[in-house]
Amino acid sequence: MVSWQMNGVAHVMRLVYRRKFLTEAAGRQTLYRAKGPSAPPKRLAATSAAVNGFTVYKVGENPDKAVIYLHGGAYTSEIVGQHWSLIRHIAEQTGCEVHVPIYGLSPKHHGLEALALVTELIARIGKPVYLAGDSAGGGLALLAAQHTAAQHTAAQHTTVAGLTMIAPWLDLTMSNPGIDEIEPADPWLFRAGLRPIAAAWTGGLELDDPRLSPIHGDLDGLPPLQILVGTRDITLPDCRLLRDRVPADTKVTYHEQEGAIHVYPLLPVPEAKAGRAAIVEHINATL
Repeated sequence: MVSWQMNGVAHVMRLVYRRKFLTEAAGRQTLYRAKGPSAPPKRLAATSAAVNGFTVYKVGENPDKAVIYLHGGAYTSEIVGQHWSLIRHIAEQTGCEVHVPIYGLSPKHHGLEALALVTELIARIGKPVYLAGDSAGGGLALLAAQHTAAQHTAAQHTTVAGLTMIAPWLDLTMSNPGIDEIEPADPWLFRAGLRPIAAAWTGGLELDDPRLSPIHGDLDGLPPLQILVGTRDITLPDCRLLRDRVPADTKVTYHEQEGAIHVYPLLPVPEAKAGRAAIVEHINATL
């Protein structure tokens, strides 16, 4: 049964946020709007360092275990309070230090820059790393895991132990025919407005380049994967496709929440509690 809170948040999203993606013109306006601040809340103790010219925050300290969290926002919106709340929850409940790279956003920056930042951070951490991310950040997390798996295939040591994706953006083409059925029920996201944002993120590459759209990349050799997605979310068809395409020797933990909207574990709804608990459980079991 869908909670009244979930339905209430969905109603607000449809009234307030969907207009940002309803048309290509609205998407371009969203793309070029001024970016807000990205620093963590003052109450959240965090240190910072520079990697590839970008700020990386760290919450907590653990000599043995680390999480890298990659925030969503369609690669054009900055990290916000809901992300920091989940990051704090992960740090407190797992005991891991959580690294949060503030990757460059479109239209000024593009996907290969972000991928280079994350893979460099993985290398610098130098201990088992668990990747996690929501929406665009979930797609970026899978891209980084694929890159690291390819390095491992080339006889280099891999340090990615596991991966959680919350409603990941897996395909910048958004061409999965299953989206046609889901899109009218999604109160938040609409492909028309996302298309100019996706195009800006490519840096001139094709939308289906496997370095940008991980559903088109190599799925062999990946660590244990966790996917969380709601049924009122246009990322759902590609999440199902990824679940079904992953080779049998990769363990996949798949959570599909009935009636939930985009990135539901970050929202102020009862369903988020179970989603967060599942994320913590997967991190603890994997690391």
